[in-house]
Amino acid sequence: MTIKLIHNEADYQAALTRIRALWKAEPNTAEADELEILAMIVDKYEEEHFPIEEPDPIE
Repeated sequence: MTIKLIHNEADYQAALTRIRALWKAEPNTAEADELEILAMIVDKYEEEHFPIEEPDPIE
């Protein structure tokens, strides 16, 4: 398991590909741990690079 931070679009796409490969990992395995860590890293990257604006309450 080699996990690194996401610094660019290529890293992001590679992380998403690995997540898809690990999607059905059995709980309490190294693969499940890797999936969980990658999901957290991707979530952080998406929050920083693809922010979702708060909705306007009037709209």
